[in-house]
Amino acid sequence: MFRIMVVALIGPLLTGADTSAQDAKSGIVVDKDKKTVTIPAKMAPRKLPHLKEVYPLEVIATWPYPKGKKAHETIVIFDESVKPSDVHKALESLGVKPGAPVQGEGEPKGPAFSVYFLVPDAGLERKVAIDKAMVDPKNGKPFPKSVEWRFTGSAMVQPDPAKDAKMYGADWSGTLIAIFPVTKETVLQTSLTIENEKFIKMEVNPKTMPKEGTLVKLVLELSK
Repeated sequence: MFRIMVVALIGPLLTGADTSAQDAKSGIVVDKDKKTVTIPAKMAPRKLPHLKEVYPLEVIATWPYPKGKKAHETIVIFDESVKPSDVHKALESLGVKPGAPVQGEGEPKGPAFSVYFLVPDAGLERKVAIDKAMVDPKNGKPFPKSVEWRFTGSAMVQPDPAKDAKMYGADWSGTLIAIFPVTKETVLQTSLTIENEKFIKMEVNPKTMPKEGTLVKLVLELSK
């Protein structure tokens, strides 16, 4: 169950109320006025010790290795106390419903969200749009800005073939946001098709994003 703790700021100099609500366990913050869900995260390692090479980005956020199935292809990792299904519920609390994910052929459906990071910068927080957080290492171009990020929700999975029990697939894979429809076990997917995976090979942009291990915030904002 998604539990929230309302934080109220009251004082003689207060000019506006803080309408955000934070989950005490996971740190997920929901701001219904700003239509945002904020998840605490950390810059992921791009080279995992058990792999010989660095793979292009296929997801934006996932659990760390080994529970994160795509931890070798992500920008950030988030704590395992944060379940993707908790983020799903937080997004629904903004008044929207998920669409439908796809794997392989087809187009993911769902309400559009802006995705960006808040990164530390001289004691403050700097906003980095998702397209600026990635770069094509061959030509220096950012990720296409026109791509939509859609709240699809996750497919259900049956982890144990010998049992009928099913679970929210993203809580099994640990994947929160997928760039390409390479998995249905995620909460958000882009408007890209599987064909785009052949041509779009992205890496973390070192000019806009901090180094591995840096604490950042991942923000999902409902598009107007």
